[in-house]
Amino acid sequence: MNKINRYLILAFLLISNLVNGQKTTLFMGGVAHLGNGEKINNSIISIKDGKIDLVADLSKIRIDPSSFDTIYKVYGKHIYPGFIVPNTTLGITEIDQVRATHDYDEVGSINPNVHSQIAYNPNSKITETVITNGVLLAQVTPRGGLISGQSSVMYLDGWNWEDATCMANDGIHLNWPSSYFKTGWWAQQGKTKKNDKHTEQINRIKDLLEKSLSYYKSNSTGDLKMESMSGLFSGEMNLYVHANYANDIIDAIDISKKYKVKNIVIVGGEDAIKVVKKLKKNKIPVILNRIHRLPKNEDSAIDGPYKQASILQENGIIFSFSYEGDMEAMGARNLPFSAGTAVAYGLDYESAIMALTLNTAKILGLDYKIGSIEKGKEATFFISEGDALDVITNNVEYIFIKGKSIDTENHQSRLYKKYKDR
Repeated sequence: MNKINRYLILAFLLISNLVNGQKTTLFMGGVAHLGNGEKINNSIISIKDGKIDLVADLSKIRIDPSSFDTIYKVYGKHIYPGFIVPNTTLGITEIDQVRATHDYDEVGSINPNVHSQIAYNPNSKITETVITNGVLLAQVTPRGGLISGQSSVMYLDGWNWEDATCMANDGIHLNWPSSYFKTGWWAQQGKTKKNDKHTEQINRIKDLLEKSLSYYKSNSTGDLKMESMSGLFSGEMNLYVHANYANDIIDAIDISKKYKVKNIVIVGGEDAIKVVKKLKKNKIPVILNRIHRLPKNEDSAIDGPYKQASILQENGIIFSFSYEGDMEAMGARNLPFSAGTAVAYGLDYESAIMALTLNTAKILGLDYKIGSIEKGKEATFFISEGDALDVITNNVEYIFIKGKSIDTENHQSRLYKKYKDR
């Protein structure tokens, strides 16, 4: 008996023992993009009790199909970990032009005690259109003011907000005062002016962080806003700093570190490639603005936003994609295609998948249970007939969240079927 046959028999026995007496689902033959930078062209994946139980190369092992409760033969189809959209108002807004549907902007400028989690609407018609493009989780984020509040990571499926919660209160969002601003309703094409109140606004942030740190060290109680900030100094929460200009990013890092903030994440970071040394030295990840945007300045390269991801990858900066901006809730369905554009402009394909999955999970502090197709992690993934980053070929056929099969139809597809023969 040669070594290969012995290996096959041992593998067969091992798998049989693992699944004996268990109801396990098996997926055979798919092209598995694991989310950690690796790919298996002919994969075998099994899930048990809502978790991934086996990930292997089908060409290297043998299995007994009768040992599995359900088998999906997905030869040639593509398997991906669930994509995660960070920094989004998905689930806390429904119609942009109807103020009553906006649950993301509270009164006041300092609201660290505001929680997006309890405002999340699992019955949003937008959410189901996003799921069917492979985006299965969202970091639901408040907006407005200096301190917008606390975001939470939600599954895009659930009976209520408690059921949909993946991670509550993962971090606080700080809108860093911009050194410059654009004038006019056209904003992007307007004239750039210096922010005369910048120093005053920065001093306000310093005072807030200093007061919060002192409150944390004193073990005091009773001040709800100060208590909400305590997780920044204990390391239990991230500080998400929304900043775009290079000088603002540098100031945000230096000031946050001065006041002992443990975990800092830059959100937006349009000038991130100008400060890669600073980011790398301090091990600070970046949640990028949407790739499909105009260049920041008139003299900026027209393809600058498209190349940003590949440059950060080359410099060893952990980053992820977002879709903040106009119509961002419904636009979240286009998140995979943003990554596809980055691939067209130099980003490695599997690195793009990683940015949509494992990188985002690492930034959010959830890589121990989601973000990649690996044994022991939650079975939250989807299967597409084609390339999930290609708007033309992407066609999601199966969706699983925590091992549960999710309907691949949405409000739009149901209306299409209803009226197509009229």
